[in-house]
Amino acid sequence: MLYTLHELQRALWSPVTYWSEACANMFSERSSWLAQLPGASRVAAGCELLYRIGKDYEKPEFDIHQVRAHGHDVAVLQQTVLEKPFCRLLRFKRYGDAPECIEALKQDPVVLVVAPLSGHHATLLRDTVRTLLADHKVYITDWIDARMVPVESGGFGLADYVAYVREFIRHLGARDVHVISVCQPTVPVLAAVSLMASAGEPTPRSLTMMGGPIDPRRSPTQVNTLATTKPLSWFENNVIHEVPPNYPGRGRSVYPGFLQHAGFIAMNPDRHFESHWDFYLDLVRGDLDDAESHRRFYDEYNAVLDMTAEYYLDTIEIVFQKHLLPRGEWVVDDAPVRPQDIRDSALLTIEGELDDISGLGQTRAAHDLCSGIPETRRAHFEAEGAGHYGIFSGRRWREQVYPRVRAFIRASADGDAAVSPAPAKEKAPRRRRTGR
Repeated sequence: MLYTLHELQRALWSPVTYWSEACANMFSERSSWLAQLPGASRVAAGCELLYRIGKDYEKPEFDIHQVRAHGHDVAVLQQTVLEKPFCRLLRFKRYGDAPECIEALKQDPVVLVVAPLSGHHATLLRDTVRTLLADHKVYITDWIDARMVPVESGGFGLADYVAYVREFIRHLGARDVHVISVCQPTVPVLAAVSLMASAGEPTPRSLTMMGGPIDPRRSPTQVNTLATTKPLSWFENNVIHEVPPNYPGRGRSVYPGFLQHAGFIAMNPDRHFESHWDFYLDLVRGDLDDAESHRRFYDEYNAVLDMTAEYYLDTIEIVFQKHLLPRGEWVVDDAPVRPQDIRDSALLTIEGELDDISGLGQTRAAHDLCSGIPETRRAHFEAEGAGHYGIFSGRRWREQVYPRVRAFIRASADGDAAVSPAPAKEKAPRRRRTGR
């Protein structure tokens, strides 16, 4: 019922958003006589703010068409190499002209980026992908909005997520691939590789785990507290709803993206209010660069997707309530998840000092679980001053985190030891503290 009411409200609000968009254009377009009226800039700014608050945010594009690699500008073509009901495996294939550049591109390591399925689209990792493309062949998991998947395609739980990751790793060739998991997928990725190791299969050459809830009992955040203070039945009865008839997935039980988005906003309401107010002032003053930066951020931040009910509830119960992975009690399809069986994959964990999603120590816990990996092939890095998003996007990602990821992957690809002789104590240079 709540989903249906949300769709009704969206339909009723649509005329207002269309009107406010038109008014914003009429009062800001230089060729319009309305733009010459006193106070026109304030009217235009107010109308655009109203439009952006009420509009629908569709899934953004990666929009990566060219990068700088090996001293040359190379073209990038996005390709779908595998398609499953709930996920597409995308490749960003690079094309160069110079012979020496082409040869260097061929020698670059293969990287599989496992994007989070936690409300946002994989395009949230656009900066991650663009940066990696300078030195790597990059693939990424592009999760599909559950409301767009017909019920006839079956269900999708956490065990299915693990199976998808195993299939993608096998498809790319486990012995040659380096897996990077960002936030939520650190748990199913570790499970997938553990199961592969226990079964005697080849495992990825390296694992890089960034800001994920391997052990949420360490430095619990507001996200962890919410999951542990309410029983699973509360989540089933309050946040699970059926997709309405106007979508291909009609009748499917999901955790709606609009509820997840409301949760994101509720975590830092003052920050978002201030950001929108600053956007209004930027428009009034004519600071178009700052206004465009706001648009880009919220075009991505406000674009959310639905998650299947079984996947969402599995994650709440297995990861955040029962902590089955760190307790060694997780069983997937009758097979125990044993991270200690991983021996041939190098391990790098990365955390942000100011991460308010996955607290300090939650990702680092992977080192305790992966006891079969020699210490010389394990490393940990804490990015000082970085929040959750800062470890995979923005200046801190590009300047502090990525150089270590690149060096770690190169060392692992060459079969050398991990990046630092004392990895557990390594930190970034101290910088001014901010949330991003």
